[in-house]
Amino acid sequence: MSVFWVGDIQGCDEPLGHMLDQVGFSASRDRLYVLGDLVNRGPSSLAVLRRLYSLGSSVQCVLGNHDLHLLALSAGARAPGASDTLNDILQAPDKGTLLHWLKHQSIAIYQEDVLMVHAGVLPQWTLEETLSLARELENILQSDEADAFFMNMYGNEPAQWQAQLQGMARWRCALNAFTRLRFCSLTGAMEFATKENAAKAPQGYMPWFEVPQRLTANTTIAFGHWSTLGAVERQDIWALDTGCVWGGCLTALQRDHVGAPPKRIEIKCPSYQKPF
Repeated sequence: MSVFWVGDIQGCDEPLGHMLDQVGFSASRDRLYVLGDLVNRGPSSLAVLRRLYSLGSSVQCVLGNHDLHLLALSAGARAPGASDTLNDILQAPDKGTLLHWLKHQSIAIYQEDVLMVHAGVLPQWTLEETLSLARELENILQSDEADAFFMNMYGNEPAQWQAQLQGMARWRCALNAFTRLRFCSLTGAMEFATKENAAKAPQGYMPWFEVPQRLTANTTIAFGHWSTLGAVERQDIWALDTGCVWGGCLTALQRDHVGAPPKRIEIKCPSYQKPF
């Protein structure tokens, strides 16, 4: 049995198929973890969802900002953006089945001794607090309150986590960390405007995983979201968004047993969008 982690697919089904074929992925034997942004920007979001859904319980995903955007569009809480490529899903006869499956994916997963999120973890969160907050959000997404949540999901405030936050302010702050975080301050205040690499950190901010005394420093964390980050040569940080939809690579890690060093797999992708 092999375990695989793959970064942002963003509707690029052909590279995903090539990767699964290249490694000989078996749904009855192997496991695949997808680190969010399954859909959008690429040409084949519907095919990606259908492929992952067809693999059954061998696949687990964390939700990224583009996946949540799709769910918000479907709920009528948001208008499509100019760069969205989600109409094939919204018009599909199996839309209900696929979006129900997507809504029941995770915000964070801790399996295989690896914490998986789409974007990041705030420095003042322990592993236990991270997973507890993720469960809060998952419960909302899977409840009758989901449509109201999507109506109020967008926005940058509050940018500073405080444990006493309640209601939508608490949920939006936590969700932004899980799905949009790149840079934060020493106290965990988030900055969302900068999308460049770590060398371009705004004054007073740093990559979230570089904050001193981060409470998850002893936990291996796998994440996507940050396509401009570049190579991160660390055993405890697995950054797997390498810009598939921008003409980079679809990147995965393969591990055959706990404790073994993961093997990196890269599938070159066509350029479907220009970076912005």
